[in-house]
Order: sequence, then C-alpha cells, then structure tokens
Amino acid sequence: MAVTIFGKLADGTEIREAHLATACGCQARILELGATLRDLVVPLPGGLSQRVVLGFETLETYDGRSHHAGAIVGRCANRIAHGRFSLDRVSYQLPLNEKGRHSLHSGPDGFDRRAWRIVEYADDHVTLALFSPAGDQGFPGALSVWCRYQLRDPATLALELTATTDAMTIVNLAHHPYFNLDGGEDARDHELMIAADFITPSDRELIPTGEIVRVAGTPYDFRTMRRVRQVPSEATQAFGYDTNFVLRRSGLAGGDGEALAHASTLASPITGLALELWTSAPGLQFFDSHDMHFTAPGLGGRRYGEGAGIALEAQHFPDSANHPHFPSTVLRPGEILRQCTEYRFRHTGR
Repeated sequence: MAVTIFGKLADGTEIREAHLATACGCQARILELGATLRDLVVPLPGGLSQRVVLGFETLETYDGRSHHAGAIVGRCANRIAHGRFSLDRVSYQLPLNEKGRHSLHSGPDGFDRRAWRIVEYADDHVTLALFSPAGDQGFPGALSVWCRYQLRDPATLALELTATTDAMTIVNLAHHPYFNLDGGEDARDHELMIAADFITPSDRELIPTGEIVRVAGTPYDFRTMRRVRQVPSEATQAFGYDTNFVLRRSGLAGGDGEALAHASTLASPITGLALELWTSAPGLQFFDSHDMHFTAPGLGGRRYGEGAGIALEAQHFPDSANHPHFPSTVLRPGEILRQCTEYRFRHTGR
C-alpha cells in the first residue's frame, strides 16, 4: 500500500490518498477529504480490468463540484425537512442548503467536505477518523467517527462505519458512490434489482411524506432484474429515480460485524460485470443521476453527463428524525453505531 499527498486545501491542509491493492488485481484509491472512494478497479476474465466508480483527477473538484461522488456523507445523510428536528423536546436547526428550505447531507460543510485522517493502513485496508464537535452544523453531542475500507479477493470492497457520541444526537452515515460497470456514457442501460417491496414516497422537494407504500405495479418495482431506463409507457420522458427503498433484509449472511442482507444487484449487459450490494442498513437510496451534470472532467478525462452513474446509498431513511415510525437514527452515550456494507463484484459470463 502507498500513501501519497494528493493536494492541499485552500487553508493549506494536506490531503493524502491511500492506494489499496490485492493479489487478484483489485485496486482502490481513498482520499482523506470526505473519506472518499476516488477510484475502484476490479479484475475481469482474460487479465482485463474495469473501473467501476465515477471519480475525479483534482482535489479542487472534490471541494464542492463532485456531487458527493464516493464520499461519506453525514452527520445525517439525505434530507431533513426544513433542517429541523427535536430530541427530548429540544429543537435543533441545521443549515438550509437544499433550495434554501431543507438540509441535505447536513449542510454545505458536511462530512464529505471534511479532512478525515488516515489512522491505520496496510496493503489491502485503510481506516480514517473524523471528530465532529458538539454544535457542529447545529447537531448536539460530540461525535467520533471511523471509516474502514478493505479489499478482499477476488473482487470485494468492504466498508465499515462506526460512531460514538458523548450526548444524545442523531446520526445517519452513508457512502455515496456512483457506479458505472462498463465505462459507457449512460449507466441507465444497466440492469438493476433492489430487494425491497416498499418505498418511502416523497413530495416534489424529495421530503418523505411519511407513507410506506408497495412497489408492485409502479415504476419502482425492481424486485427482479430489469433495465434502469425501463419504465411504464405512461411515465414521462423526465422520469428519474431519487428514492429510498425499504430493504427486505432477508437472506441474512454472516461476516464481520452486523449481519448483512443482499440489498441490490447492478449489472452491465456489455461487460457481463455484476455488483452485489450487501448491507446492514435498513434502507437504500437509489439515484440514477437523471438530472446530474458534472462540470469537471472525470478520471481519464471522461465527461460525466446525465445518467453517467448509478448511486446506491445504504443508509437509514431520509428525514427519520421527524418520522417516529421510521427506524431510529438516535445515538446515545455508551452506544456504538456500526454499519457495514460490502460491494461484491462478479462476472456473469455473458
């Protein structure tokens, strides 16, 4: 493993990058800024390899123009309505960085914009740490967070997120990679399965209504593999996905830490490469980047346009703090938050 200086922030803070590799040819690059997965390459048959995530060449892009690509977002991922929530009858206000009305990923200075620090590393794994003081972005409680990436042969990236607090707070950490399994301009021709019978529908501003509704008979039915782009004929041309799916959490499997369930499979019909996402999280945010435009060139000089990557974000439900019937995001002193996700790549033989 190599740790190198990737660049400096405007305040002079050095940001390092860890390069992980395995004997089978799997490689990952992890930035201290945002604990970001900047690059991930997996082996293909015949000695070939495939880059499978969207990433960028310069630090400046990750300091505001990357749309959270590959980063750890928090302290609370996704949206909180009007940036407000209450704990023990005390109200808290977060920055309103989503259309000036809501909080997205905890504001403009969320964990994806922070300089994490590498605290432990080896050839195939790296651990990064971040401290968030009480009052940070309006949240109560000082929070200590750790993020561990590990490559496992033949082609698995395991992610473990851990957090503790000194006072009751809310926490919803999430990894935000954009996947593209064949390097094409539009990943919406990939096939997708999500192990969910329900979604939490949202309003036009992507704030959950509080309902939990079935996917059967709707464009959100991904219970069997189908193209992302495939939607019913009555759907408009502007139709796109940015929705939380309520994971079924069946078929639990062992592993390090929390029990993992098969949440999703994404596959490219071009390369025959498939990604199985296994996680301990209760929800999966699926975003097809239908309205996403990256202004900076990506890895290898590529230009990422609309639909360039598929975001599959294992997390708690959005706005959970304001919906008591959603799985709780409350963390108390003495408790340890632990969330595990594995990205398992395999070749389908197509």
